[in-house]
Amino acid sequence: MLWAQERPVGPVPKYEVKRAASRINIDGKLDDAAWKDANTLTFQFPWEFQTGAKQKTTVRILWDDENLYLGYDCEDADIFAQYLKHDDPTYKDDAVELFINPNPSGHFYYGMEMNVRAVLYDYMFIFPDVFIARFDMTGVQLATSIRGTLNVRGDKDEGWSLEVAIPWQNFQELTKTLPPAAGSMWTANMNRWDGVEPDRRLSQWSDSGMKAPNPHQPARFGQLVFVK
Repeated sequence: MLWAQERPVGPVPKYEVKRAASRINIDGKLDDAAWKDANTLTFQFPWEFQTGAKQKTTVRILWDDENLYLGYDCEDADIFAQYLKHDDPTYKDDAVELFINPNPSGHFYYGMEMNVRAVLYDYMFIFPDVFIARFDMTGVQLATSIRGTLNVRGDKDEGWSLEVAIPWQNFQELTKTLPPAAGSMWTANMNRWDGVEPDRRLSQWSDSGMKAPNPHQPARFGQLVFVK
């Protein structure tokens, strides 16, 4: 059995991924006209015992013939990130994540963990036994925009945003229909690691249902439905 419920959770959420009506420039600022038409989802805080601040995170998702696009916006009073190289453990910084599965019949997914410095840690996870850290996506465009000062602990920041464009070719091992046909359903979760130890907090779109803060639970991924 891959998953046993550890605490009460509701049904998994659903999100309609609309087609981008105009070009998206990946600069981290989320000010392109296309984003105005995208639905917005908001993260929840499943673990009340965590001591980190509850800071709001929203995400918008779009698609076109070339890419899947995600735009994260994070309120953040103290922006911190230390890792600089691809495949560094970015989840230890202020970071957001995408776990995505183009084939919901299987318990596998691609992981992307992206810190406020726009550093990507990517992998494939055949859950729960095989973690393929050497998997690298190709052609990913990633940028962040910071509203504050990075790694200055004594001031008060406003937040940061992140844009990522993922070429469809990166998903071809798990699905043959790319871009997805209208009505197609993939599963995914989006998460955020926030704060500096010992005051860290994990928030996420779909509650993983785990007793301890843990986002890796594909049985609890939400549904992404592609629409035109």
